[in-house]
Amino acid sequence: MTTLAAQIGVSANAIKKYEHGQTMPTSTNLLKLAKALGVRTEYFFRPVKVTLQGVEYRKRASTPQKLLDQINGDVLEQAERWTELLDLYPDSVKPVPAFELPSDLPEKVTNYDAIEAIAIQVRQAWALGLNPIPEMIDTLESKGIMIITTDVESKKKFDGLAGSIGDTPVVVISSYQPGDRQRFTLAHELGHLVLHGRLGPELDEEKACNHFAGAFLLPKPALQQQIGTHRRALEPRELFILKHEFGISMMAILVRVGQCEVITQSLQKRYYMTFSKQGWRTEEPGKAYPQEETLLFEQLIYRALGEGYIGESKAAELMGISLSSFHKERKLGVTHAAAHQ
Repeated sequence: MTTLAAQIGVSANAIKKYEHGQTMPTSTNLLKLAKALGVRTEYFFRPVKVTLQGVEYRKRASTPQKLLDQINGDVLEQAERWTELLDLYPDSVKPVPAFELPSDLPEKVTNYDAIEAIAIQVRQAWALGLNPIPEMIDTLESKGIMIITTDVESKKKFDGLAGSIGDTPVVVISSYQPGDRQRFTLAHELGHLVLHGRLGPELDEEKACNHFAGAFLLPKPALQQQIGTHRRALEPRELFILKHEFGISMMAILVRVGQCEVITQSLQKRYYMTFSKQGWRTEEPGKAYPQEETLLFEQLIYRALGEGYIGESKAAELMGISLSSFHKERKLGVTHAAAHQ
């Protein structure tokens, strides 16, 4: 709050009063607020306001607070449009299911190996089998998790965040991350939802969620079927092929082959050194894995329009585009991805 106040040129107390509706900012300060938070001025006049609870960032140690404020503003704007859209549906229609975990998950997890079985258990409960998951965003959205993609330029200092709006889990990913990184973030945040309150005191939650993410994207049986149960050496090309088949980075696969004891720890360390020497920890070789895309928000806008729940003006407003642009898009005159969605 202090950082934001300094950017606007007002006191922290003034910002607090703005938040609680006790005073209104001047038009000049309103423009400054919008710029600082990375949102349009229309955001401040939205009829629906939401609170994102339990926010946890997957950020780097060097992530500046200004960047986090911008991301938070962008996320809140999108979440409010999401919430407003869902509220426009009649009570008898539930376009998005309520999130529920499998009912038979173990109450306590006391070792990391148990996470392998839990990841498979979630897959089976969701009828995913052991095959590659083509679309992580679509999979999580179909289970009631709200996925938001932020376009705020983060220069690789932000991976994602998780929180909740009421009973709805919210996961945010960056549009500046490659697809395999986005998918790992999504699986990691799913791990938090699955493992919350189950981990013994001897387990580190971040490490456990990373383990879950790897096991969810590339289950042990699938990994061993692809490359064997024990190997004396691995070809980098094998990791590259697996990356594009399962949507998980080469580095994460290297972690997985160690976790699943396909290779020895000493051999794994040698490969880590090779990755560092080649610069593959920063940027992996070959073509990048395609980015994930969410279309549900836009789809539900058109569904609401088709059912007569909203008109064209509201549809354009929710999508963050002009009415004339919406007319063109509705007639399939242009291809447009809904703002941030």
